[in-house]
Amino acid sequence: MTSITRAGVIGAGVFGGYHAAKYVELPDVTLTAVLDPHPDRALALAERHGARAFTDLTPFLEAVDLVSIAAPAIHHGRLALSVLGAGKPAYVEKPLAVSLEDADAIAAEAAKRGLVVACGFLERAAFAAMRLFDIPHAPLRLECARVGPPSPRNLDVSVVMDLMIHDLDLALHLTPSDPVTVEAEGRCVANRLLDEASAEVSFADGFQAAFRASRVAEGRERTLTVVYPEGEVRLDLLAHTFENTTPWTLDSQFEETPAGKDRLGASLAAFLAAVRGEGAPLADARDGVRALDLALAVEQAVGG
Repeated sequence: MTSITRAGVIGAGVFGGYHAAKYVELPDVTLTAVLDPHPDRALALAERHGARAFTDLTPFLEAVDLVSIAAPAIHHGRLALSVLGAGKPAYVEKPLAVSLEDADAIAAEAAKRGLVVACGFLERAAFAAMRLFDIPHAPLRLECARVGPPSPRNLDVSVVMDLMIHDLDLALHLTPSDPVTVEAEGRCVANRLLDEASAEVSFADGFQAAFRASRVAEGRERTLTVVYPEGEVRLDLLAHTFENTTPWTLDSQFEETPAGKDRLGASLAAFLAAVRGEGAPLADARDGVRALDLALAVEQAVGG
C-alpha cells in the first residue's frame, strides 16, 4: 500500500462526519470518497472535505484503499462483508454486526484474506492512556454506568448494542476468561427496542461485572469502578474525578492526553498503522465478535 492511503467513509450522518474529519487531519491518508444512499447528504459531507460523493457501493470501493463504516448498525454486517470482499480493510463502528452469524463471517473473511478489521470501541484509547490495562493483577469486579438523555440516533439497535456494549468490551478486555452466567433486566420506554438495561455477568475465573445503561434518562452519568484485591479505581468521566487506592501508578490526567482528548483519532490512527503492518488496531474483529456475543446474551436474558 502506498504511503498516502485513500480513505472512504460509508455513512454521511453524525459519526460519518466525525470519521471524515479525522481522516482529513491524520497524516499519510487522504479522504477520497463518501458513500450514502441519500445523494444530498453524501454530497454535503464530501464537498466539505474535498472528496467525491457516491450512492453506489461498487464505484465507491474502486476509489478507496480502506473504509470506515459509520452507517446504521443494522447494515454493518452486510457492508463489512462487501468491503472485505473487495479486498479492502475496514474500520467498523460498534457493534461489528447485529447477528453473531454476520460477525463471525466478518472475522473469518478478514482472517482468510489477511485484511485488518477494527471495531470502534473508542474507550480503549482512553483506558490505555490511563494505563488501566497495564495493571498486572486480574480485577475482582467491574461496575459501569452509561446513562444519557433521549437522542434520535442509533434507535435501530437496543441500548445494550448502542451504549452498554462499550462497557461489555471493557470487561472482556480486563479478563481473559469467558462469561458463564448473565442476569439482566430492562425495558422499552420511548422506542420499540430496549431503552434501559442492567446486567450482572459472572466469568469463569470468578470476575464479576455489573452494567447499567439508559438512553432515556433526564441527565447523564458515566462512572466506572474496578475492584482489585489491593484496592479500587473509581472514575466519574463527566465530573472528571479520579480515585486510585491500588498500589499501581495510573495517569489521573489521562483525559488530557492526546488519546484521552481524541479517542476516535487515536483509534483510527491505530487502524491505519495496522493496515500498514506497523501494529494492531485497538480492537479487532474477534473483539467485536466477543462483545456482540455478550450483548446478545444480555438482550436474551432481559427477554427471558
